[in-house]
Amino acid sequence: MKKRFLILPLILCCFLIASPGWSQRAQKKDYLITLSTPYGAMKLILFDQTPLHKANFIKLTKEKFYDGLLFHRIIEGFMVQGGDPNSRNAEKGKALGNGDVGYKIPAEFHPDLFHQKGALAAARDNNPEKASSGCQFYIVQGKTLNSADLQRQLERKLDRIPRKPTETQKEVYQKLGGTPHLDGGYTVFGQVIDGLAVVDSIAAQAKDPRDRPMKDIPMSVSAEWMKKKNITKRYGYTFQ
Repeated sequence: MKKRFLILPLILCCFLIASPGWSQRAQKKDYLITLSTPYGAMKLILFDQTPLHKANFIKLTKEKFYDGLLFHRIIEGFMVQGGDPNSRNAEKGKALGNGDVGYKIPAEFHPDLFHQKGALAAARDNNPEKASSGCQFYIVQGKTLNSADLQRQLERKLDRIPRKPTETQKEVYQKLGGTPHLDGGYTVFGQVIDGLAVVDSIAAQAKDPRDRPMKDIPMSVSAEWMKKKNITKRYGYTFQ
């Protein structure tokens, strides 16, 4: 009962987003997310196809939940992860990654959303429903993959829903890079549209045996309600 109650505000928020008044406004505007780090800032958009994750991330951002948290897990060629509330002011060498906000978000898998480089996705534990953490996320770095590498990744046996990428998605994995073996296992709910080099810089830092960076990498996150045409003009992102 507790988990159902805690997720109710998200469902209510999504209901409001889906209302006619909101939809009319959202046709022309959306949130631009700025994630700032010591290595620069990333600009991200959040997907309408994942309304629960989008509403939750905006809610936490507006509450300044992420400000001062760390990227607590980095694996070069794979991803950088943050959002653990226990990472705020965490002592050096402390194991991180188990903090949460007391609720999970139902999985929102969508065939058009995949783990290309720069994808924003929700972390999770091994729950059978593949429900997402209410706060922890990762940003994909990944690697560029030739046809053979791509096929090997797709054949990896993971706790995921098997999904064959489209030809367009295959081309992205081969030219831009990503982690296709995670598709169907973790919810992708956003994308870096500017600042991919920041992901590379974070992933390249020295780390301890638990993959925690030796030097703390704090973040701050903000959301700006902007005209979509201005986002497109500044960053070249085309809304679907």
